[in-house]
Amino acid sequence: MPAATAPVVSMSGVRKRFNEGLPNETEVLHGIDLAVRPGEFAALIGPSGSGKSTLLNLIGLLDRPSAGEYLLKGVSIGSASDDERTRARLDTLGFVFQFHHLLPGFSALENVMLPGLMRDGAFTRSQRENARELLASVGLSGAFDKRPGELSGGMQQRVAIARALALAPDLVLADEPTGNLDTHSADEAFALLRRFNAERGCAFIIVTHDPRLAARCDRVIELRDGSVERDGPVVAAGPPG
Repeated sequence: MPAATAPVVSMSGVRKRFNEGLPNETEVLHGIDLAVRPGEFAALIGPSGSGKSTLLNLIGLLDRPSAGEYLLKGVSIGSASDDERTRARLDTLGFVFQFHHLLPGFSALENVMLPGLMRDGAFTRSQRENARELLASVGLSGAFDKRPGELSGGMQQRVAIARALALAPDLVLADEPTGNLDTHSADEAFALLRRFNAERGCAFIIVTHDPRLAARCDRVIELRDGSVERDGPVVAAGPPG
């Protein structure tokens, strides 16, 4: 990756406190410095309570930092209005969750079209064509009209991955994307994420408790007690001795 490539995400001195100004005020993140460049594929790891979900919510513009600077594609997002943050989220970010969060009353095709509906205010022909292409690319060309309840867990997660890519995001945030799947379905879902990273050049941050998956990423960001303890390339295991 060229050093001159501008980061998609750049955080400097980011802190997050809850219950600010109250006797039970708690600081969860303590001065996070983080940059994620286009095309990176990073694992975000750490024990429960280390701040992974809080950090992911800040990166995803689902919450605001208490201090520090957050640049999204070079633009400071800290003082942006809620509407500006929603637009930036739709224009830049995709999301995959452990639990698929598909709308049960919508078909697979309509679920993939949801980000476009949120952006454009209506379903359009181009959204439908794009959703068909994405579902076909995740192996679900025969499931356009099926509702989530008619799909297996692995198939639902593939719909969720297609939905995350619907608006061609610069960065996909995946929170335990394989945590609710059996080993075979988890491997399939992870392979899709890696394939889209290679083919489309979008960056990924994968929150995982699975060291096997983290080892298959290119970079590992480890949080401990609200601070970045380690951030660097995955070190390949040597031959058994």
